[in-house]
Amino acid sequence: MGLNEKPLSTLHEKQSYSLDDFEVPNGREEAWRFTPLSRLKGLHNGTAAASGHVVVDVDAAAEVTMETVGRDDPRVGKAYVPADRVSAQAYNSFEKATVLTVPREAVTSKPTVVTLTGSGDGAAYGHIVVRVEPMAEAVIVLDHKGSAVYADNIEFVVGDGATLKVVSLQDWDDDAVHVSHHHAQLAKDATFRSFTVTLGGDLVRLSPSVSYTAPGGDADLLGVYFVDAGQHLEHRLLVDHSKPNCKSNVDYRGALQGQDAHAVWIGDVIIRVEAEGTDTYELNRNLILTDGARADSVPNLEILTGEVAGAGHASASGRLDDEHIFYLQARGIPYDEARRLVIRGFLGQLIEKIQIEEIRERVLTALEAELSR
Repeated sequence: MGLNEKPLSTLHEKQSYSLDDFEVPNGREEAWRFTPLSRLKGLHNGTAAASGHVVVDVDAAAEVTMETVGRDDPRVGKAYVPADRVSAQAYNSFEKATVLTVPREAVTSKPTVVTLTGSGDGAAYGHIVVRVEPMAEAVIVLDHKGSAVYADNIEFVVGDGATLKVVSLQDWDDDAVHVSHHHAQLAKDATFRSFTVTLGGDLVRLSPSVSYTAPGGDADLLGVYFVDAGQHLEHRLLVDHSKPNCKSNVDYRGALQGQDAHAVWIGDVIIRVEAEGTDTYELNRNLILTDGARADSVPNLEILTGEVAGAGHASASGRLDDEHIFYLQARGIPYDEARRLVIRGFLGQLIEKIQIEEIRERVLTALEAELSR
């Protein structure tokens, strides 16, 4: 970045493949002030021993090519440059990357499921590249499970007129730590649909981001999370509108229960001077179910041009509506069941948008298990 070049934002001040370009965070930085660094187990300062394991298993659709490649593969790191120290650490530490390619004009016959299973006491690092060539259509499921201290970067490269739908499920064991960047690069008239479900783990910090290389890109980022006692679940989104006539929609919803349950949601949307005709909206809503839970929600919208089709953001955090509970109880529904129905309705509006029935039912079952605790 040149001396006279303005940073993208105070949350995204630099990008670099070099770990040395990022200072070790101390928790006072804007980008790290909500994250309990002591619980990252050394991912942020280089003290994590690289002795853990995350096994990547791919059940690919017949039309999808799966490759395991080295660090020198030119497709790795082409769409995304690390934006913080943990991301740079992951980029410099992985040994093999998984590259999934959907060929031009192909329409996949089934979802491609990537299962990542963690084990071991030390840290592990990974990198995945998903390339959807022009006019192709694909569905990718990322399923995280097991125990891990894991940092990774995932690149989604969506070609001209292509469509990519991604479901990312964080169903880690209770002791897992996961820090991940998911970056989608959209070409002309490309469509990207992402659904993130975060349930497990001790500390999970996900950073989805979107950039556009040509007009006509359309991104839809949806997410659901349920935070239990002691959990820290953090989602930090960036949509960088740098091309004209592109769209983005963000809708994340969470529920929290238990002492020291902590949710963090940061939504950063930037509309640059050259991005005329942008249409964007971002929303975050949190339902706080018990005392001792905390939700931090910070929507940011920076508009550098007056020629936009639409731009807005909203954030709300609150408790269960007593009137809703009373309405159901007045019709003979016991309190506990009324409570479940309200919470299920709040999160279910988004969960129903998961188009893969098996994953949708799994998420609903996990939600029921959380509510029964």
